[in-house]
Amino acid sequence: MYDFSGLFIQFLTGLTQAMFIFLVASGLSLIFGTLGVINFAHGSLYMLGAYFCLTILKFLFRAPTYFWLAMIFAPFGVAVTGAFIEIVLIRKIYKHGLLEQIIVTYGLILIFGDLIRAFWGTQDYSMEKPLSLEGSINILGQPFPVYYFLVLIITPCIAVLLWYFLTRTKWGWIVNATTSDREMMSALGMNVPRLFTLVFICGSWLGGLGGALMAPVVAINPGMDMEVLIESFIVIVIGGLGSISGAFIGSLILGQINAFGILLLPQYALIFAYVLMAVILIVKPWGLKGKLTD
Repeated sequence: MYDFSGLFIQFLTGLTQAMFIFLVASGLSLIFGTLGVINFAHGSLYMLGAYFCLTILKFLFRAPTYFWLAMIFAPFGVAVTGAFIEIVLIRKIYKHGLLEQIIVTYGLILIFGDLIRAFWGTQDYSMEKPLSLEGSINILGQPFPVYYFLVLIITPCIAVLLWYFLTRTKWGWIVNATTSDREMMSALGMNVPRLFTLVFICGSWLGGLGGALMAPVVAINPGMDMEVLIESFIVIVIGGLGSISGAFIGSLILGQINAFGILLLPQYALIFAYVLMAVILIVKPWGLKGKLTD
């Protein structure tokens, strides 16, 4: 029915999709875990990363050879945008309830959507990859895109660096301590608003990097933010709200569910992720790596 080589390629495809999702979901989880804000506009930051990358390669330099330049500056542009959003809007709703957070961040979705349509229009864009990343290589006799190997290298490295930063560095300990008790850290002299801005910038950068990496393999359009936002929320719910390692595990699970669901039962593929999330919430309501709170 299905040979080993085909199943292995499907596994690698699901792993690649998991890496794309993790980049976006990790930023969302970092922001929620530290700031306590559910940022519905995080998908818009991902979308901005794709459009910034498109602009650098297609409209400014008009050559795919500047791919690596775009990979640096597109997420940086999203990080700057994130800093502006946090300082002007998000900072004012830290002490408000969930409803106010939803209203503000959902409003940002509408604003970003209109800005994208105003500057880039409503048409679909595609983006070329550099020649070194074009084509496929054979694995067990099956083709696998070269570009996917780049994703499979970059994303785990970022995951390890993020884990190391949060668990093995002074600033990571400060972030974790502030997450646990921001009032105490403020009393000890920590500039909590500045720390929150830096965390939001980092989360925005991760979302922008996800969009920039995804840009060469998807249709870039004003509606691309919602699909990744839904998948990111599924991932952090599965893994546990605020847990980076949980987001990584949740991404791996969702990637394989999507890959093999489409292969085995394509007519039901869209519901597998929601069924998985429901089962995990029933068994462990706080997620696989989340912490039980009062």
